[in-house]
Amino acid sequence: MMISWLPVFLALGALAGFCAGLLGIGGGGILVPLLTMIFVAQGLPYEHIVHLALGTSMAIITFTSISSLRAHHAHGAVLWPVVRAIAPGVVLGTLLGAQLAGHLRTSQLAIFFCVFMSYVALQMVLNVRPKPSRALPGTAGMFGVGAGIGGFSALVAIGGGSLSVPFMTWCNVKVHHAIGTSAAIGFPIAAAGAAGYVISGWGTTGLPVGSVGFVYLPALAATAVASVVTAPYGASLTHRLPVAALKKIFAALLFILALNMLRTLFF
Repeated sequence: MMISWLPVFLALGALAGFCAGLLGIGGGGILVPLLTMIFVAQGLPYEHIVHLALGTSMAIITFTSISSLRAHHAHGAVLWPVVRAIAPGVVLGTLLGAQLAGHLRTSQLAIFFCVFMSYVALQMVLNVRPKPSRALPGTAGMFGVGAGIGGFSALVAIGGGSLSVPFMTWCNVKVHHAIGTSAAIGFPIAAAGAAGYVISGWGTTGLPVGSVGFVYLPALAATAVASVVTAPYGASLTHRLPVAALKKIFAALLFILALNMLRTLFF
C-alpha cells in the first residue's frame, strides 16, 4: 500500500523543494494541504490528519532549510549575530507551539492554517513590505519576537520567513540580509518544530504504523529526498525568472490549496 504512494510523495517533495528554492519559502504552504489530502485518501485517522501533516511538514522543511541556509551563507547574506540573538526564543516558541497544536482538534488547526495562509497569499500579491522605522530590539526583545515567530510557525508548519523578513525589514535590516537571515532562522524553527511534534504526539493512540509522534516517516523519507534534490534548481532560477509574477501565481496556488484542504476535511 505504501509503495503505491511513493511516486506521489516524490512528486510532492520535488514541487515543495523547487518552490522553496525559487521563492525562498519553506514549503509548508504546499506541503500541509497536499499531505492532508493524501492522508485523507490513504484513510489515516481523521482526528490526527492535520497534526501528522504539520509534524511531517516541519520534519521535511528541516532538510530543505539546510540547503537554503548554505546558499545564503555562501553569498554573505546571513547576519549570524541576529540569528544567535533570536534563536533561543525561536526554539522555545516553536516547541511550545507544537505542544499547543497537540491539544487542538483537527478542525481548529485546519481553520487556523487556512486563515494564516490566506494572509500570506495576500501579502505576496500586494508585495507588502513595512517601511524601516526602528532598530532591532535588545536581547529580551529579540527573545520575545523569536518566541512569537516560532509559535506561529509551529502552528502552520512554515520556516518563519513570512514573519521574520517583515520584522527585520521594519528594523532597518537590508532586504537581502533579512531574507538570508530568515533562511538561517528557518533551520532551528523546523528542527524544533519537528521535535515538538514528535513529543506532542508521543504515546497518542490510533496513529498509523510508521509514525513517530506526529511525524509520519514513510511520507517524510520520500518527500524530503525529492525536495533536497530540486531545491538547488529552484534557487538557480531565482535571478533568471520573473519572480514577482511567480509570487502572485504562487499566492493564488496557496489560496486554492488552503480552500481545497478545508473542502477535503469538512465536505
